[in-house]
Amino acid sequence: MIKKDTKTKAEDEECKNECSTCPTATSCSSAKNSPAGLPPKANVDVKHVIMVLSGKGGVGKSTVSVNLAYALSSHGFRVGLLDLDMHGPNIPKMLGIEDHKLAMMGEMIEPVHITGKLSVISMAFLLPDTSTPIIWRGPMKMAAIQQFLSEVNWGPLDFLVVDLPPGTGDEALTIAQLAPNLRGAVIVTTPQDVATLDARKSVKFIQKLEVPVLGIIENMSGMICPHCKEEIELFGKGGGKKIADELSVPFLGAIPIDIEMRKAGDEGRPFIIRRGNSPTWEAVDKVMEALIRVVEG
Repeated sequence: MIKKDTKTKAEDEECKNECSTCPTATSCSSAKNSPAGLPPKANVDVKHVIMVLSGKGGVGKSTVSVNLAYALSSHGFRVGLLDLDMHGPNIPKMLGIEDHKLAMMGEMIEPVHITGKLSVISMAFLLPDTSTPIIWRGPMKMAAIQQFLSEVNWGPLDFLVVDLPPGTGDEALTIAQLAPNLRGAVIVTTPQDVATLDARKSVKFIQKLEVPVLGIIENMSGMICPHCKEEIELFGKGGGKKIADELSVPFLGAIPIDIEMRKAGDEGRPFIIRRGNSPTWEAVDKVMEALIRVVEG
């Protein structure tokens, strides 16, 4: 739960925090002379933190985050899923837990436990209803992220999967600076040029932060017509692989458009747990297995 004095404190420190949101702060002489400097790493017991981000919205980033967290937990890892898309938190809906509220255990926030291996935190759990907007400036977001890392009873984690909002703003910068043991970032894109253009920016943003790019996932890569069974390239195909090759980063695979995947998100049941022999399920499983190999490597 966000502390009552967070807003006042955050607003008072807005000017002092300017340097802490700059990716060049570690080498900039102005930042070194700043009384604020870089914030300390958050106190969370986690072996690997994975950022999931995209250059633009609507590419399926939250879908990838949910399925990755489930895939990791199904391998026996202790996993936390942190929804930092504060202005559009969809993770609870995709897991069927949008009615849950956070509780306090002593001085710590208790996450929502999906399974014995998977726990979730989202701003959506703090809102009075699903249509309530979050209207915050950067310092407020930074304070909330600090709390979601250090003041949540995550317990010891093998992985913390962080679902970030589109773009290269405050949330991504803050988690990169605050999260300990940052393993790397996954970039999600769709195949068309307007999406891959922004995905390139995300890759270069992560590289500027000196964080490993774990790989690029191409989502909505073609669709099998349910009637004629022919493949339709609604958004094109191959854009993710193309930019991965251009930027010399791993390509983790492509996931086609599927009505069943959309239903899975709306019904709150991750697609990855729907065992089956559909081409889409096989594609999702292949991508998740490739990502797990990169992360574990």
